[in-house]
Amino acid sequence: MKTSTNVLQQPVLVLSRSYLPVGRITVREAVCLIARGKAEPVIVEHLPCWPVRSVGCVLVVPAQICLTAASVERLWKVPPVTRKELFARDGHTCQYCGAQRHLSIDHVLPRSRGGTHTWQNVVTACASCNNRKGDRTPEEAGLKLRVRPRPPVHPAITFAAKLWAGQEACVG
Repeated sequence: MKTSTNVLQQPVLVLSRSYLPVGRITVREAVCLIARGKAEPVIVEHLPCWPVRSVGCVLVVPAQICLTAASVERLWKVPPVTRKELFARDGHTCQYCGAQRHLSIDHVLPRSRGGTHTWQNVVTACASCNNRKGDRTPEEAGLKLRVRPRPPVHPAITFAAKLWAGQEACVG
């Protein structure tokens, strides 16, 4: 049996007005937002709800709430290609051999042959693979990319993916 303290610590997903995931809070914090009119419950059939009782009423708090307050949602732009962002996208791993040491930046189609410095043409490579590739394409050098280079994903999508992966274990 869950005690009231345990119920108040259960996680609740917070959605923006446009239903983008914003973060996670506890049932206790969700009760405060709902009571102040800053959020409303979002009832989803297969997700749990927790009854929170007070002297005068019973408030049912679902596993998701949606903010009602008008907030200006930031527009997200794909960040410029920087060493830090590139290494983060590629998981600090060489995209040819999987090494995680002595990393540098490699242009898949070399700049000398018309390649651009864009997310679709830049990968993380170890010094050994970068030297082996030189001024050639990966095919010409006998190398194969592990993953096709792409721009980074919107942070809300990344957050949602991690959130849903963790919540599948909670549903049942």
